[in-house]
Amino acid sequence: MFLETICILNGKVQNEHAHVERMQQTAAYHRITAPPLPGLEKMLPVELTEGRVKCRIIYNNTIEEVAFAPYHPKVIASLRLVEASPDYTFKYADRSALLNLLKQKGDYDEILITRNGLITDTSYSNVVLSKGDHYYTPHTFLLNGTKRQQLLLSGRIREREIRVASLGDYDRIYLINAMLDIEDGVSLPISSIYP
Repeated sequence: MFLETICILNGKVQNEHAHVERMQQTAAYHRITAPPLPGLEKMLPVELTEGRVKCRIIYNNTIEEVAFAPYHPKVIASLRLVEASPDYTFKYADRSALLNLLKQKGDYDEILITRNGLITDTSYSNVVLSKGDHYYTPHTFLLNGTKRQQLLLSGRIREREIRVASLGDYDRIYLINAMLDIEDGVSLPISSIYP
């Protein structure tokens, strides 16, 4: 089973094309046919037509489940570096590999996964690092997220190799995903990343 998380903002599906494309790529790789995305805006409960809503879709060759919930970003004030190589090339419904890594966070709020000393992602987001007015995302991501792709296509962020040893070259780290953009302020100073 696969998972697609889609942001619905004030009743409107965000970045729908990228989600459909990812579902099709996932299905093609696994030799199944991607199911069509249902009419999410029509399915949205009336009490969720204002604000930011998280739409969670579980699918294989058919849509198995669609769930809607108001979205409230996690408060993240610290990250712990965790060296690992989980396979999350596709957005699997089974997130046990990432959840097991999350157990290593200790007293910190979230993990920042590294692979051979290179920065990748957190357990639930891609990352963007700022250096002055410039924004960079690691080229060693675990999942090529839809928000990450959108920001790269727009030229807002650039991809580059980011090593643990070079974290001090940056000012802040931003957590981004389908639900979070750079402007949403889920970020912390680089000094809040711990070994």
